[in-house]
Amino acid sequence: MTADAPMISGSSVVKLARGVRLHEDPVRGQTVLLAPERAMAVDDIAVAIVQALDGERNLDRIAADFAEKFDAPVEEIAEDVRTFVQELSVRRMLEIVQ
Repeated sequence: MTADAPMISGSSVVKLARGVRLHEDPVRGQTVLLAPERAMAVDDIAVAIVQALDGERNLDRIAADFAEKFDAPVEEIAEDVRTFVQELSVRRMLEIVQ
């Protein structure tokens, strides 16, 4: 983690930064997260997380919703969500709402 990247926790409420969006790349057959001057290939799990970043629910709530939906341990999902969101923060693809 870089010194200028904010710390992400379960209580963080985030959304994609302005100008960042999901894009289907039909040539490569994959989904990418596009931002000004950069892109990041994402898998289906990452797409689900990105779509859940609505700027209203905190990361713990998102993890709990996923745990219920996929019948999986909430602690494991919460760690995966926070790790991925922290990476988006480092890449300056997020806006922290709260």
